[in-house]
Amino acid sequence: MTLTTALALVGGLVLVALIVQGWLSTRRAGPRRADAQPDAPDRVEPGLGSAPASGDASDEPTLDGTPAPHHPPAATRRPARLDALIDAIVPMTLESPVTGDFVLSHLPPSRRAGTKPFYVEGLDTETGDWEQPRAGHRYGELQAGVQLASRSGALNEIEYSEFVQKVQAFCEAVGAMPDFPDMLEVVARARELDGLASPLDAQLAVTLRSNHVAWSVGYLQQTAKRHGFVPGSLPGRLVLPGAEAGAPPMLVLSFDPQAALAEDGQLAAVRDCTLALDVPQTEARLEPFPTWHRLTTTLADEMDATVVDDQGQPVTLHAFDAIGRELEQLYGQLEKLDLAAGSPAARRLFS
Repeated sequence: MTLTTALALVGGLVLVALIVQGWLSTRRAGPRRADAQPDAPDRVEPGLGSAPASGDASDEPTLDGTPAPHHPPAATRRPARLDALIDAIVPMTLESPVTGDFVLSHLPPSRRAGTKPFYVEGLDTETGDWEQPRAGHRYGELQAGVQLASRSGALNEIEYSEFVQKVQAFCEAVGAMPDFPDMLEVVARARELDGLASPLDAQLAVTLRSNHVAWSVGYLQQTAKRHGFVPGSLPGRLVLPGAEAGAPPMLVLSFDPQAALAEDGQLAAVRDCTLALDVPQTEARLEPFPTWHRLTTTLADEMDATVVDDQGQPVTLHAFDAIGRELEQLYGQLEKLDLAAGSPAARRLFS
């Protein structure tokens, strides 16, 4: 072999090596992609008071990746009920029983007063139970109630006046006589309730920030799905469903909605996501905080991420322990107010 031939051969090998190295560098720099898997129908985040659109809890794997054991379908949540603790209630006297069809046909098209929801209930003549009016039933009494407070603040004079006007119009249509509580007393109650509840409104969130390569949307979704998350109602939102069908999610995993809307989810790059727990929405016995802590750690390990707070500082094990101790006290305070986390009243009040 001549010297010229040998040099040409060496040069060719170097060129091939450079090409391979460049390809590997490009691959490492791109977003981490999901593994190829057979397509499966996705569950969708249920709306409040409704059953999931499709799917079953038994389809979701457990934290270690193994299929979850089959459980009977969870009971669907009952519609919201008026509660004297968080509602200003207006009795409406009827001269004679009315049908549910008649009541439904005269309900206001929008049952909100400003930012506050209000409800109308009837006393079923057969069961003796108060319920939201249903077709085919008869009601001997009616009552309406407006929520005194929510995360938007306390019910104010303008909102209460709007509620009174809508209920008055409804009563005239169905032939009922309303008994409205005094506005000043209602507004004072609303402010008192808001003052008690606001300090107990805990929403926990941490950010998982990639240490090296970005994640593709497909990879992020695939990783979360292994731990029971399902698609939410909005782009960039994955949820860990609650124990009841139609209940608020236990946890929410959110990321850039623009990336979620990209045509190719394997190419859209995401460098961080947020894992949040809305404390008043889930019962303490279901251990939402330990689940939040465990999944935070697990997802960070699997996706090579650092857990940081809203200031960008790493969240330590000591910090998680401190949060857990504070939550125990908060759960106790909520129970003393008859607003236990996960109760219908707490879910409505902290919304």
